[in-house]
Amino acid sequence: MRTTTAGVASCLGRYLVALRSPGSSIGSSWEFPGGKVEEGESPKEALAREFREELKVDVTVGELIGLLEFSNGEEEYELHAYKIEMPVTFYQLNEHQKTSWLTLRELLELPMASSDRALMKLLLEHRS
Repeated sequence: MRTTTAGVASCLGRYLVALRSPGSSIGSSWEFPGGKVEEGESPKEALAREFREELKVDVTVGELIGLLEFSNGEEEYELHAYKIEMPVTFYQLNEHQKTSWLTLRELLELPMASSDRALMKLLLEHRS
């Protein structure tokens, strides 16, 4: 099982999501940014690295929101989702078409990968 990460940034009731570029199995879907943990990295280190690589921004990785298991094709994953703190300004997009800060209600309307949809459910439960 591979380990992957997702960072949940929130500001004034809105959450940062990014639209993946087309071409992969979950291309053209919205996600909470993050990525795969490389050998020798902790999930928190991987998440900070992914934000630097994908959005050219430094983040502070906070508390664990939850762990989720999911499949993508034949591959099994464990997703580590963390709260993160980051500047709410300009990002350089290297892996995504665009980013947006949206409310949970707006996020429910977006096409998202099943792992990000499951993370949405966790966020809704934390909110109530």
